[in-house]
Amino acid sequence: MKLSGLHLLLTYECNYECDHCFVWGSPWQTGTMTLENIRQILLQAVELGTINSIYFEGGEPFLYYAILLRGVQEAVDRGFKVGIVTNSYWATEVDDALEWLRTFEGLVNDLSVSRDLYHGSEELYRKAQNACQAAGKLEIPIGVISVAQPGVSDAVSAIGKLPPGESSIMYRGRAAEKLAGSVNKRPWQEHTDCPYEDLREPGRVHLDPLGYVHICQGISIGNIFHTPLKEICELYDPDMHPITSPLLEGGPAELVRSYELPHSEGYADACHLCYEARQKLRGQFPDILTPDQMYGVPGIDN
Repeated sequence: MKLSGLHLLLTYECNYECDHCFVWGSPWQTGTMTLENIRQILLQAVELGTINSIYFEGGEPFLYYAILLRGVQEAVDRGFKVGIVTNSYWATEVDDALEWLRTFEGLVNDLSVSRDLYHGSEELYRKAQNACQAAGKLEIPIGVISVAQPGVSDAVSAIGKLPPGESSIMYRGRAAEKLAGSVNKRPWQEHTDCPYEDLREPGRVHLDPLGYVHICQGISIGNIFHTPLKEICELYDPDMHPITSPLLEGGPAELVRSYELPHSEGYADACHLCYEARQKLRGQFPDILTPDQMYGVPGIDN
């Protein structure tokens, strides 16, 4: 497996609790990277030799502003391109947003701002606009993440960073529990592939505050604090991994068949079936279908 990007979930904590969030971001969530954690990850990224970009995400990374800033600075110092994903809660006015962003001027290659109906009110939309204007003034490249309402968009998001424009909901995490009930279902047998993730050569993985390396959020292929990232990449065999193997063979439907799991007749999308199946398998694969935070269970902070 050859990786070119790492997406760091700086924290599972978020000041919002959006229905479409598939990492269960919430004020009650626990798990935040320390500066030492970030430095370990950056060192291993350098040693891997193929990484060129680092994204800082969450939860909401700006909740830990000082650690976010220092992490960005050290990533840039090590030669990585850097991106940040934020809900821009901090952009109360354009001038205020300028102060929040000024320290990132010349460091960040992409500031991705969430701007959709899941982030609520007209006030929150205005904050996203303020963040975009401030980033423009500082010549920080800006991107907008907008997720369509249930049933509105059937677009499949590209692998990696979400493109501008609307993308479809992925019904996993909180979205599986809060939103899947409002859309038409397809028979479970029809979900025969994984439309959002390349499980064989993903190009990028997510790393969380507990060290788990996620091939897809909630499916771990190792822990970077226990095993070097280089070794995790070398040892990863998607055709032998107990979760990715059936997913590659026949999607979430095959995951259900392989483990003879109880199931409903219909699901909102492949993510919905996969997430529900993984929930049932967590007891069997506790080191893979982890951590609790990804499954809506209050976790233990590191």
